[in-house]
Amino acid sequence: MSNHVMTVGTLAAKPGEKTFGVNEFMVQGQPHRLPMWLVNGTEEGPTLVVTGGVHAAEYSSIAAALDLGRTLDPRTLRGRAIVLPVMNIAGFGVRSIYLCPLDGKNLNRVFPGNADGTASEQIADWIFRNLIKQANYYVDLHGGDLIEALVPFTIIFRSGNDSVDRTSLEMAKVFGIHYLVRSETAGSVYASATREGVPSILAESGGQGIWPPEDVARLSTGLDRLMRHLKMIPGAAPEPVPCTLLDQFLWLRSEQDGFWYPAVAVDDAVRAGQNLGCVTDYEGKVLQTAISPADGKVLFLVTSLAINKGDPFLAVGA
Repeated sequence: MSNHVMTVGTLAAKPGEKTFGVNEFMVQGQPHRLPMWLVNGTEEGPTLVVTGGVHAAEYSSIAAALDLGRTLDPRTLRGRAIVLPVMNIAGFGVRSIYLCPLDGKNLNRVFPGNADGTASEQIADWIFRNLIKQANYYVDLHGGDLIEALVPFTIIFRSGNDSVDRTSLEMAKVFGIHYLVRSETAGSVYASATREGVPSILAESGGQGIWPPEDVARLSTGLDRLMRHLKMIPGAAPEPVPCTLLDQFLWLRSEQDGFWYPAVAVDDAVRAGQNLGCVTDYEGKVLQTAISPADGKVLFLVTSLAINKGDPFLAVGA
C-alpha cells in the first residue's frame, strides 16, 4: 500500500484519490491558471506525466488528455499520474496557431523555461519544475495544428544517455504508432525532459482543427498500451506493432510571404530533389520552390493557402 501523498503546486492527492483542480501562479505579475488532474494509485509505482495542448489548437492531443484525466481510476492504478490537458491555456480560447498570445512565443520552443523570462518562459519554468521533474516517464501529446495535416508519428530525442534513450525508444515502440522519428526540437518539452533524464516521447495524431474519434483513440490507445507495459494499470502486455524508424526529420520553411501550393500530400513517398510545392505572389509568379532534401515520407504538411516568411511548409522523415 502506498503512503505517498502526491502534490503539484497547491493541489494534492492521497493514495487512492483523484484530484481535479486549478493551479494558479503569477506570470509577469498576472495570475495564470492551469487545470489538471492528479491521480494517486493505491500501490507504489512510477509517476507518469501526460500533457496536451502545448500548441493550443492541436485538439486531438487535448481530447485524449481530457479522456485520460476523466477516466483514470486511482483504485486500479499502480503509481501516480499527472495529466495537464491544455498546457497553452492562454492560446486555447483564441484558437492560436503555434504561439502563446501572452508574448507571441512558441511555448514548445522555450523549455525548460526561465522564471525571470517572458510569459511563455515563466509558464515553461513552472511546468518543468512542478510536473516534469516529478516524472519517471513523460508523454507529450500533439496533433497537426489548425493549418497542418499529418500522418501519425512518434518522436524521440537521442540525448546521449544510453539508458534513458533506450527507454524512450521502448516507450515509442510500445505506444503503437507506425512511424518513429529521432529528432531534436530545441526548447521542446520532450527534448528538455529527456535531457533531464526522464524517458520521454512526443506522439502526434490528427490535425486541421478537428479531432475525429479515430485520431483521439490512437493517442488514448497508445497511453493505455504504455501504462499496461509499465504495469501501472491492469491488463496484458501490449502486442508488438510493426514500426518504421526514421533518423531524420527534415523541415522545409518559407522564405517569403505569399500563397502556398503544395504538390504532395501527407504520407507520400518523395525523392531527393523532387518539387514538393511552391510559393507565389498575387500574380502567380513563383517566389520559392520547395525541394525535397532526401528520399523519405511527407510526415506533415501545411494546408493553408496563406504562408508567412519563416512558416514551415512540411517535413520529410528520412
